[in-house]
Amino acid sequence: MFKALLETMRPKQWAKNLFIFAGLVFGQKLFHPRLLARNVGTFALFCLISSAVYIINDLADIEKDRQHPTKRQRPLPSGRLPPRVAMVAAGLFPAISIPLAFLMDLQLGLVMVLYLAMMIAYSLLLKDLVIVDVLIVSAGYVLRVAAGVIVTDVPFSPWLYVCTTLLALFISFSKRRHELLILGGTADEHRTTLNEYTPHLLDEMIAVVTSTTVVAYSLYTFSATNLAPNHTMMLTIPFVLYGIFRYLYLVHVKNEGGTPEELVFKDKPLLLDIALWGMTVLFVLYIK
Repeated sequence: MFKALLETMRPKQWAKNLFIFAGLVFGQKLFHPRLLARNVGTFALFCLISSAVYIINDLADIEKDRQHPTKRQRPLPSGRLPPRVAMVAAGLFPAISIPLAFLMDLQLGLVMVLYLAMMIAYSLLLKDLVIVDVLIVSAGYVLRVAAGVIVTDVPFSPWLYVCTTLLALFISFSKRRHELLILGGTADEHRTTLNEYTPHLLDEMIAVVTSTTVVAYSLYTFSATNLAPNHTMMLTIPFVLYGIFRYLYLVHVKNEGGTPEELVFKDKPLLLDIALWGMTVLFVLYIK
């Protein structure tokens, strides 16, 4: 049963919580032990709270997931995890993480309460509203970045909030496209909003978000006030371009994108590109 509960907590998706460290890295505080420890603690708290959200979402979608070709194998729809156990865990995780967040920082606690409320609203209602569903998922990424900025206590460029939002929209629209194509005529039985999307509409949205992301990130590299005046952050632009183009290739040619957190680690060229981007960022911010 513990294994089934852990699977429902979706530890692979905890990779999304790495966005918390954006404030630490780009605020040039990565090598401050106390701040690093606060970010690690915040990461752990978000893993707990996001796990509660995943459990609530699976409880709400248990019947629809039984119609999905892969999600039917999840512990709740397959019957490997009793709903009562899942409900206890969904209540226990916020009861632990939110008070600890308030003890760490008042604003962090408020961000986590907002995140939990927003995600519960998404699971119960907002995921059935076309376009709003994707915006809410993207807002979750922004709140993760905000949480990291709060515990690091650094001034943070608005450009990175914009880039985070756009990147999250890019990933979310790509995921909706994959779901729509793989489920075919039964798409609306799994997710109501899929009946409102079409591949053409999603391709148009992805195109808009893609171009906007590239422009926003490029502007950030030479206009953010917290960066060095020599504009060396522009060296990271090619890696961002390749990463986006590679992701588009995987979505449109390989029909991937349904599980972004797995795709990043599964596709070696994409993973290598992200690693090179990260090393270049660290070089520019901490060595150059």
